[in-house]
Amino acid sequence: MIYVNGNRLPKKLPPKVYIALNKPKGYICSSGEKESKSVMELFDDYLSGWGKLNPGLPKPRLFTVGRLDVATSGLIIVTNDGDFAQALTHPSFKLTKEYIATVEGTVGNRHLMAITKGTVVDGVHCTPDSVELLPRQPDMPRARLRIVIYALKRVRIGGIGGYRLPVDLGYMR
Repeated sequence: MIYVNGNRLPKKLPPKVYIALNKPKGYICSSGEKESKSVMELFDDYLSGWGKLNPGLPKPRLFTVGRLDVATSGLIIVTNDGDFAQALTHPSFKLTKEYIATVEGTVGNRHLMAITKGTVVDGVHCTPDSVELLPRQPDMPRARLRIVIYALKRVRIGGIGGYRLPVDLGYMR
């Protein structure tokens, strides 16, 4: 038997759990902040019934793989498998990510060409893997773009006078 801080470690490990969640807006991808709603709260019922569905197995310690901003909705993976999470997030695995961006105004071919050609950000040429204008939907008055990228790093919050990540802090790594 092994004890840690007076608690006996279970003989059995929980099974690996993999959940694809369509994260709603208004939730954070963290379990530490109490002032905001965490996506982990969405699994309270699932985890509270764990013992009945999985007798003798310890409850898994779930976490999100990556993050989405509180104002963003979309795919987030929730798991207890650290190796799997590493394979999805580490740049060495070179997994692309696909986003749907809703934009103001009309998007024409010249706009798509400009986005596809990319832009230079602080001396580094950045281009998406692909850009596609999605068909208009009756319930969506604004244009939507499908953008596939290899890596995404936020470098500014707010407009021109907003907060910018300084280049000397590893800006484009």
